[in-house]
Amino acid sequence: MAARAQQAKKTVTCNLILLSLFFSTSLYIILARGRNAYHLRHPLLQPIQQFCNFSDGSWLYDKGAKPRYDHTCKEIFKGWNCIFNGKPNVEEIFKWKWQPRECDLPRFDPAQFLERFRHTKIGFVGDSLNRNMFVSLVCTLKKASNEVKKWRPAGADRGHTFLLYNLTIAYHRTNLLVRYGSWSASDKDGILESLGYKHGFRVDIDVPDLSWIEAPSYHDILIMNTGHWWWAPAKFDPIHSPMIFFDKGLPVIPPLSPSLGLDMVLKNMIMFVENKMALNAIKYFRTQSPRHFEGGDWNEGGSCQRNRPLSQGQVEQLFSLERNRTNVEARLVNQHLYKAIEGTSFRILDISRMSEFRADAHPSSSGGKKHEDCMHWCLPGLTDFWNDLLVVNLITN
Repeated sequence: MAARAQQAKKTVTCNLILLSLFFSTSLYIILARGRNAYHLRHPLLQPIQQFCNFSDGSWLYDKGAKPRYDHTCKEIFKGWNCIFNGKPNVEEIFKWKWQPRECDLPRFDPAQFLERFRHTKIGFVGDSLNRNMFVSLVCTLKKASNEVKKWRPAGADRGHTFLLYNLTIAYHRTNLLVRYGSWSASDKDGILESLGYKHGFRVDIDVPDLSWIEAPSYHDILIMNTGHWWWAPAKFDPIHSPMIFFDKGLPVIPPLSPSLGLDMVLKNMIMFVENKMALNAIKYFRTQSPRHFEGGDWNEGGSCQRNRPLSQGQVEQLFSLERNRTNVEARLVNQHLYKAIEGTSFRILDISRMSEFRADAHPSSSGGKKHEDCMHWCLPGLTDFWNDLLVVNLITN
């Protein structure tokens, strides 16, 4: 009898173990299916390799790729609307996909972006290349929701609120980030006059431009850039109309070169933003967007007539610091930028590498200007991938 009871006890124990395993396995399958279904419904939330270098990759041809929006998006500046303007290779521009070497850069879903960033304010601060990126984001989101209020929040040049989501996206135009204006010598013998200065541009390295001075305290996410205007000979001619830097209302003596002036401006404006933005705010500095002038600069007959991305060798010919040619500006500015954000809460949004290959994606002669536009980008086009990079950074960080 004792042996029989012992055997029965073992049988019950085994059955309980098997039953427990069955329920555990079933629960795991149910949860796994639920989790997978959730990720399928929410592509923005799918696992992304957090430690991938999304900037290191190459462009792959994707014959079936379609533009994310079309030429009817009213926010597209006329000169960038390459579909409407009939740029010869416009249909090919969209058919290239950026492929990082060790992971994928997913195309962000506008509907899920709107849902995820409800009650959020996103500001783009910088020159017209940041407007290029801003317009790309707005046009993409409008494909998912067109109930939009246009206004100018916090002194912005332009802005949009997606009403169903209370998501605001604004662009604050500023060429140098700081205040600047014309300067002329006075009748009094000042220190600048004694150094031979007669005309120029006063650049206050410690005073933010009014167009964005309210942006840090207004926005939750900030994407900043500067660089293109710092060596613009048509504006800041080093001989006839040089930059003259002021600090706390007084001229900086000895006078600074544009390179040193840029360093001072970056330092001061980064400090200004960090002091004004909330502790949980997200701050990016976008790296420099490369130009692709060949045969001279924009005012020297330079052009960009390529119809496909450059090879690695062609990229180095155009952008190598050692060659110091027309388009070297991007890598030079980036050196200043990386140095400036060290030890700060700013993050880098590195769009330079992927963009250096895309000599084919500028408006070129279809931009409607007297000279070819080899600086801005066709829309839809390359800057759509900049926003993919922005979104993946927002999610993984």
